[in-house]
Amino acid sequence: MCGFGPRVNGGYRARMIVNRRRANLLLLTAAAIWGFAFVAQRVGMRHLDPFTFNAARFVLGAVVLLPLLPLSGRRPAGTPLAGRMETVRAGVLTGLVLFSAATLQQYGMISTTAGKAGFITSLYVVFVPLLGLALGQRVSRFAWTGVSLAAIGLYLLSAQGLMDIAPGDGLVLLCAVFWAVHVQMVGALAQRVPAIRLAIGQFTTAAVLSIIGALIFDTPSWTAMQAAAMPLIYAGVFSVGIAFTLQVAGQKSAKPTAAAIILSFESVFAAIGGGLLLGERLGLRALAGCVLILGGCVVAQLGPSAAPPAPAVAPTSPPADSPTAG
Repeated sequence: MCGFGPRVNGGYRARMIVNRRRANLLLLTAAAIWGFAFVAQRVGMRHLDPFTFNAARFVLGAVVLLPLLPLSGRRPAGTPLAGRMETVRAGVLTGLVLFSAATLQQYGMISTTAGKAGFITSLYVVFVPLLGLALGQRVSRFAWTGVSLAAIGLYLLSAQGLMDIAPGDGLVLLCAVFWAVHVQMVGALAQRVPAIRLAIGQFTTAAVLSIIGALIFDTPSWTAMQAAAMPLIYAGVFSVGIAFTLQVAGQKSAKPTAAAIILSFESVFAAIGGGLLLGERLGLRALAGCVLILGGCVVAQLGPSAAPPAPAVAPTSPPADSPTAG
C-alpha cells in the first residue's frame, strides 16, 4: 500500500485541480447571469411591485428544477447525506435569508441603477470576514484593508452630502449583509445536502414568503405579469433556477477565497448590462467608487487560508451533485 501512496495522492490532487477549475467556471457563469439579472429586475419593476416580482421569479426557479429532483440523491458509498428533516430545515433557513436579501434588493432598486446596485451588492464579500469577527474569528490585515477600500468606494459611489447615503443604495447595502450570511450558510450546508434539493427548498421558502408579502402589500395583476414576462423569465429561470444552483454546485469544489472573488464580479457584469441595455452611465466619482469596491472585495480575500488535507484514500467518483457529475 505504501508504494501506491504518492500515485493515489497525485491522482487525487490532479482531480481536485480539475474539479476546482470547473467549479470556478460554474461560479463565473453564475456571476455573469446575476450581473445581467440586475437589468431584468430594473425592467421588471416598471410593471410589477417588489414582492410580486420576487414571488414569480422564485416560483419559476423552483419549477425549473423540479424535473431534476429524482436525480439529486445519488451519492457514492461513504459520502454523508443529510436526512429528510435536515434537508427541509436547510432549505427553510437558507430560504429565509434569501427572501430577506432579495426583498431588500428589490425595494432598493426602485431608486438606484443596475450598475450601482451590482457593486453595492458585491460588498457581501467584504462583510464575510466581518461576520467572522462577530463570531470570535481572527480578521486578517487583508480583510481590514479590503473593508477600508470598500468603505471609501461606497462613499464615492453613493454618498449624498457628507454622511448621508441614497435611500435605495442603503437598502441594497443592507441586502449585501444577508447575501454574506447566505453564502456562508450555503458553503456549510452544500457538503451534506444535495444541491438540487437545497436549491428547491430555499426557492420554495422564498416564493411562499414573497407570495404572502404580495397579497398583503402589492396589487398583483395578470396584465402586469404579462408585460413583465421577459424580465421574469430571465430572473426566474436563469438568475434563480440556474445561477443559484450553479453557486451551490460550484461551492462544493471551489476554494472559499476563489469563490468569493469570482462571485463578486457580478458587479462588473451588472455595470456592463446597465450601460449596454439601459443606457446607464456613471460619473468619474462613481466609477472611482466602483473600482475601490471591487478592489476591496479582492483584497479582502487575499489573506492566508489553509488548504484541506488530501484524504488517505481518494474518492472513486465525484458526488452526483458536484460540478463534475454528469
